[in-house]
Amino acid sequence: MAGKRVRLGDVAAAVGASPASVSLVLRGAPGPSAEMRERVLEAAQRLGYRPDRAASSLASRRSRLIGLLVDVRSPFHADVAAHLQDAAEARGYDLVLSTVTPSRGEDRAVETLLDSRCEALVLIGPDAPADRLGELAATVPLVVLCRRLEPVSVAPDVVRTADEVGTALAVEHLHLLGHSMIAYVDGGPGTVARDRRDGYLHAMAARGLAPRVLPGAGTPPGTEIIGIRAAEALLDGGELPTAVVAFNDRTAVGLLDTLSRNGIDVPGEVSLVGYDDDPFSRMAHVDLTTVGQDTEALAGRAVEAVVARLDGGREEAAPEQVLDPYLAVRRTTGPRRA
Repeated sequence: MAGKRVRLGDVAAAVGASPASVSLVLRGAPGPSAEMRERVLEAAQRLGYRPDRAASSLASRRSRLIGLLVDVRSPFHADVAAHLQDAAEARGYDLVLSTVTPSRGEDRAVETLLDSRCEALVLIGPDAPADRLGELAATVPLVVLCRRLEPVSVAPDVVRTADEVGTALAVEHLHLLGHSMIAYVDGGPGTVARDRRDGYLHAMAARGLAPRVLPGAGTPPGTEIIGIRAAEALLDGGELPTAVVAFNDRTAVGLLDTLSRNGIDVPGEVSLVGYDDDPFSRMAHVDLTTVGQDTEALAGRAVEAVVARLDGGREEAAPEQVLDPYLAVRRTTGPRRA
């Protein structure tokens, strides 16, 4: 059958049964004998039969597709997407990805997912206003992942990490190492950025330390370029802080690279903490101390919320689910310099 898609009728012909009987076996429905099931499954595997998802969707009036909005430039988004795929498949669903790029905004990406007959949507850290997300939640089951939302009339499900706690963990770690001059590189105007900045400011105030926030606005925010600019500002600004907390790992890598290129030893002269625990932060030549989010748990909770809506009939949004961050201590932090 090389070059030709194997159909249900091909499997039926191979075992000498009706397509209806073969369909019952492949759907796990009662009726066919054990001997018939064994023959059909063996033939299906041998012929390389794959169910026609489109035809099954039309017959059942369900697509069993979950739409995922993802920023292809973000290693964190990629990590979450991989866990979402696993969690969705385990519950009998599949993912459709729609990307956000510099030339393609969230609205267009969401429109593509809806046009693809997705039964529910998962948006990772969307930038859209809370009211707009509430309007979307009124039309399709929606999970907002990794972002706090202000109250709206129709609330989506929310699964996030306590971002304000994460930056407080970073400040606490650095203060215990003897640091008092701890700067923060901001992540722009978004909700996540505000929560992480507030966590830093509150933690500094609680210890009687003077904050120093470097702007992180840019297009897009939270990139290596932002970290490079922040490092250049620190180098041009007189006395260096003894430690820096960055909005995310990509910003931290830009800082690390620029400081190193200018002969500043990390962590000998300046300790550095990122946020997100992206896979590249664990590489030996980066080895970045960072605040981490449990991406597997975030993805699992998001899929559970979708299934509760679609298969469990739940209509109201569940209470916001807030997971604890963790601190991964690696090479880029050490005791305050003498």
